[in-house]
Amino acid sequence: AVVSTQSTGNTLKTPSSEPSQDENTLKTPSSERLQEENTLKTPSPEWLQEQTRKTVRLLQTTKTKLGNWNCSRPRHTYFFSNIKVMFTGIPKSGCSNWIEFLLRADGDMDHEIDPKDVYLVHTTFSNPFRLTRKETLQEAKVASEKEKLLSFAVVRNPWTRLVSGYRDKLSNEQTQGRSFNAIARKMAQTMDHMDGLTDSGRTHPTFNQFLRWMVWDKSKPNDHFTPQIRTLCKDLPYDYFLPLEFSSVMEHKEISERIGKTVDLLGSYDRKSSDPRVQSSTLLAKEWLSQQDPQLIDQLYDMFKDDFAIMNYSNFSHPDFPLPLVD
Repeated sequence: AVVSTQSTGNTLKTPSSEPSQDENTLKTPSSERLQEENTLKTPSPEWLQEQTRKTVRLLQTTKTKLGNWNCSRPRHTYFFSNIKVMFTGIPKSGCSNWIEFLLRADGDMDHEIDPKDVYLVHTTFSNPFRLTRKETLQEAKVASEKEKLLSFAVVRNPWTRLVSGYRDKLSNEQTQGRSFNAIARKMAQTMDHMDGLTDSGRTHPTFNQFLRWMVWDKSKPNDHFTPQIRTLCKDLPYDYFLPLEFSSVMEHKEISERIGKTVDLLGSYDRKSSDPRVQSSTLLAKEWLSQQDPQLIDQLYDMFKDDFAIMNYSNFSHPDFPLPLVD
């Protein structure tokens, strides 16, 4: 589905314009600005299955035996042997919560991680379960020959993912993640030079600089900023893709049956509301993106068009943004 970027309902500024807040002090709008007037309706299993089939076609892959995996980024795919689950954790798409949840369900972790220690989920606790470990890969292949493995990934609206990636990794906002200070500093210096700025003293890029850097720098030094579809494993027969926007409220019969628990353990990064339409990254995405140049927005959409297609994701001007367009 083509996402319209021309009518946002807001006055669009030039590419060098910035959000109205001070560029070095990020403020999160209160969720009280919007009312949860409509009941949050989750997609049907049939709709999710259709989106999964579409994504498989986008990956140009077919259902094959699990021994024929082709992962361009295997370190983001995990195998949990006790519950027989394969999971691809896409950065900035709820992967920290899901990995922790699956570790606990698999019996490998018996406590909830303190938010300030979330980095341990991606290192000490999860490293033994990555497909980059030969023993884990072999174990998964052997298991797949004996019984059906459940394989899935969680995806996110590309617009809110961009905002979340910027806030968590490149801004000076205090978040539960670990900032990429070296990347942020280099990006700020590079974009300041391109903008003809000298001695700004900036150590973090502005949001607009980040967006323009995304278009300009094709190297993309980190998977937090690349299209989600590049992280998925070709030839891995995913059972389905789960939209992050509903991951803490949907009923997942197959997951519940496989692990003997419900996904209620997951919760939400935004504790103020379970409705993704009024969470902080959503409100900031609508505000910040509406202030950007339409040509820049079109360039970014083109970069992430396959990610938009995965779940038929809505544009930031849509009333139900960032939800998938189910109808």
